[in-house]
Amino acid sequence: MYKALALIVISLFAAGNATAADKPSRAAQKGCKWEKLTAPTLGFDAWVQQCDFGFRKIHLYAKDSKLLQHYSDGGDDEALVESFDIRNGDTAEATIKRVFAEHTPDASLVSRCLLKPYKDDDPHASPPPAGVKRYTFLPTPELQKELDAKQDPGDIPDPPCGEWGYTPDGIQYFETQRGARTVLMVRAGQDEPLFDERTLHAAPAVPATP
Repeated sequence: MYKALALIVISLFAAGNATAADKPSRAAQKGCKWEKLTAPTLGFDAWVQQCDFGFRKIHLYAKDSKLLQHYSDGGDDEALVESFDIRNGDTAEATIKRVFAEHTPDASLVSRCLLKPYKDDDPHASPPPAGVKRYTFLPTPELQKELDAKQDPGDIPDPPCGEWGYTPDGIQYFETQRGARTVLMVRAGQDEPLFDERTLHAAPAVPATP
């Protein structure tokens, strides 16, 4: 009986997500078409644009727990969104800290960077959707002071907390969603991304069986 109720809850949650995300939040770019992307291992659903610009085609696809972007004219495929499971007993925030530590080879950065709410540098940016929280890693005041002393004022600084923290020249953040079993690393980049960052839906958590 409890298992049946759990399945009903999951189904209702998924149905609610499907209704909320039955269309992207903005029009497609010229030469592109929106497509709903789902995959069993992905850990989230996403609206993505498949694009044909004539001289270049851009294809977004799922592989394991990543949303990847492929350019027809060469270059390495880019990971745009990745999902990470929240382990039993962990919070979403604890999961983010674990993922950051696992992907940051410099142990000193792990100890000198702090998990903070992500704030878009654009004052006119829309707030996150309901139930969504966004985070990044920022240097401690002491580390920031050291970095500022070395920084050339005319250059864009390197990411102060490595490739998985705050990026001065683009939009990147961890995302948590209410009731989800995964957290997301979202790399929107410098321009409007070819995925809809506002309608990402992380996989729902499975209710515990009494």
